[in-house]
Amino acid sequence: MPALTAEQLRRRYDPDTLPAETTEAVTPLEDIIGQKRAVTALRFGLGIQQIGYNVFVAGPPGMGKMTAVQSFLERVARANGAPADWVYVNNFGDAYQPSVYRLPAGMGRQLQQDMKALIDQVRRGLPKAFESDEYSSKHDACLREFNEQRELLISQLSQEATKAGLALEMTPVGVMVIPMLGGRPLNEAEFQALPPAVREDFTHRREAIQEKMKAVMKKVRDQERATQEKLQALDRQVTLYIVSGLMEDLNEKYAQMPEVAGYLVAVQKDILENIGTFKGEQAAKGDGSPMSTPWLEELPFRKYYVNALVDNSKQEGLPVIVESNPTYNNLFGRVEKETQFGALYTDFTMIKPGSLHRANGGYLVVRAEDLLRNLFVWDGLKRALRSRTIEIEEVSERLGYLSTKTLQPQPVPLDVKVVLIGNPMTYQLLYAYDDEFPEIFRVKADFDTRMEASNGNTRDFIAFIATVCSKESLKHLDRTGVARLLEHAARLAEDQTKLSTHFGALADVIREAHYWALQANRPYIGADEIRKALDEKVYRARQAQDHIDEAIARDILLIDVAGATTGQVNGLSVLSLGDYAFGRPSRITASVTPGRDGVLDIEREVELGGPLHSKGVLILNGYLMERYGAATPLSLSARLVFEQSYDGVEGDSASSAELYALLSALAGLPIKQGVAVTGSVNQHGVVQAIGGVNEKIEGFYEVCLAKGLSGEQGVLIPQSNAAHLMLRDDVVEAVRAGRFHIWTVSTIDEGIAHLTGVPAGQPDENGQFPPETVDYRIMQKLIFFGESLKGFPDEDEDEKKDPPATADGTARPDEKKTG
Repeated sequence: MPALTAEQLRRRYDPDTLPAETTEAVTPLEDIIGQKRAVTALRFGLGIQQIGYNVFVAGPPGMGKMTAVQSFLERVARANGAPADWVYVNNFGDAYQPSVYRLPAGMGRQLQQDMKALIDQVRRGLPKAFESDEYSSKHDACLREFNEQRELLISQLSQEATKAGLALEMTPVGVMVIPMLGGRPLNEAEFQALPPAVREDFTHRREAIQEKMKAVMKKVRDQERATQEKLQALDRQVTLYIVSGLMEDLNEKYAQMPEVAGYLVAVQKDILENIGTFKGEQAAKGDGSPMSTPWLEELPFRKYYVNALVDNSKQEGLPVIVESNPTYNNLFGRVEKETQFGALYTDFTMIKPGSLHRANGGYLVVRAEDLLRNLFVWDGLKRALRSRTIEIEEVSERLGYLSTKTLQPQPVPLDVKVVLIGNPMTYQLLYAYDDEFPEIFRVKADFDTRMEASNGNTRDFIAFIATVCSKESLKHLDRTGVARLLEHAARLAEDQTKLSTHFGALADVIREAHYWALQANRPYIGADEIRKALDEKVYRARQAQDHIDEAIARDILLIDVAGATTGQVNGLSVLSLGDYAFGRPSRITASVTPGRDGVLDIEREVELGGPLHSKGVLILNGYLMERYGAATPLSLSARLVFEQSYDGVEGDSASSAELYALLSALAGLPIKQGVAVTGSVNQHGVVQAIGGVNEKIEGFYEVCLAKGLSGEQGVLIPQSNAAHLMLRDDVVEAVRAGRFHIWTVSTIDEGIAHLTGVPAGQPDENGQFPPETVDYRIMQKLIFFGESLKGFPDEDEDEKKDPPATADGTARPDEKKTG
């Protein structure tokens, strides 16, 4: 069987065929590379305006999905104008339900500044107006008129009381009527000493004066009320003169915004109703008490301010917001509180926006897994997208905890495209178990892990390198470095005709190569620096592999790489340590005896074999039945095991190796131990492709290298895996020198012939195999097993013939015995 040539083991990129000397001369790329299907889905999802067409970007981690999607959205967003501003203002009818207004971009901040300037001017202007001589004279005239009228009424009443022998005395509790005798007032004892007739006369006169006094006091109160109204009217007149002039400019400026115009009318009305606040009647005391804090002085005027919740004055195009920590408050906003004198205080100026507010009118990008980890966030996002509004509420209330009284801001209308980024499993779980998910995220943008190694994609790949180097101020790559990175991308893709789209991993290689180029003082990153970066990364991660290789070299783990043994073959598997995967050879052995158990998987019996591995073993039964069962009943018991394997075994990539070991044991033919085997098999004996072929070959090569290369060793792989080979340079060179070999097979017949040196054999029209073939020897062994079992009863048949007995020992023929 001819081995693959060194040129077939790795795709080479000729640096001289690349378009530029260095990536410094390449225009950086802004488009998403090699994801035509995903880009089409993104454009559709962003373009359609109907409800529910949000986008879920699915793909494995490490592909640079977040960076690619963000760049794509930013390019789309720049083609549009900035969205509207959103402001919260005081609701003068109900301060616990602030009102929200939508304003053109930039006008929210402008309104906030205008209102702050307005209130500052009113606070400065009104006190000066109330301190003016003109205001003081009018104010004093009103008070003087009231005092004169009050004194006149009291004087008249006093004169009438004097005529009636009584006197009026002003006390802290009111006006008292006191009897007079001889020009002096009587105290209580003197009054009681008077004759009853005199006391009764005084009592009648006092009651008459008290009735008149009530009428007089009513007139005084009416005059006082009228005076207060005159003073208030005077204050309103002065205030209106100051405020209306300031308001006139604002009314003209915001005349085209009906909501703002109505708000300005409400502000003016409230100022006229709270003139005392601006006059300083409720101002802080200047006595050094806690009431003199600046916060408290400012508090009465907060209700006239504007909370610019979302300010898009500096926004160029639509907003693209990436929320890296999607907690409930970070996403939907919150109402903050501050502590003053041991009490919690809040108002509409302390409403803070969330990511949805900032992204309103544009795009919000969130990692799906981060979103699902936070309590209530997923339900809240679905509710917001369904209702197209953003409601700010306390999370503690949803949890059922006690909460202080807080605001209930008016919901903000929502117009946003949400782009979730996650792995395919998350998408599948949400689609299967959340009925609302398909209705809200109708568009799936599926990122592929590989792209065709076409000329166009290669040019885009080089442009991607230029982009990374430019953005991160890294050294650029020369042609040799680009060629070496292209080859590494093909290895990551596990296909000579593909390039990997795991751009995160490729960018890491560029960054590490930049470091080694700095250490070597090279102007550009070349092939040596790329190779150094890859080798150093492997060195940092391969400690476990070195321990295994050492154990094999010291014969602690038994692996033969020379000679031939019956019923024994070297299988290959891949061990993954998260950031590093490597191939490990495993000895697989088979034993066969006469029996009726068929092929028994020891790994499965001890619960170390996974379902896929068990499936592969069961397929071996199918192969044996089809290949040999037509000529003779299969009467064998076979045992398969991975020797010195103490971890779980999963996958069917060792099924061909297990079959080779089984056929070797049946035929009594030794297998070359210098040849390792990988590949799955179907019931018809066709060898099928497997994954991790490069790591498996390299793992066995290192074992052979440690034990000594003889020139006879190599690996048997499926023919369909030949295009997936991107082996290390040292392995390729060993093959070129004839010290190591890679063979491909399409069928089990080809493989067993190569491993044993004996042809497999093809049955004739009678189902007979020619002598001196593997299958002939197997048929002879199976016939021998069948003959050996003829004198032994079938246990299953015995169980059927012996029905179970009852408690008294009699049989019950109508019952079946079960295991």
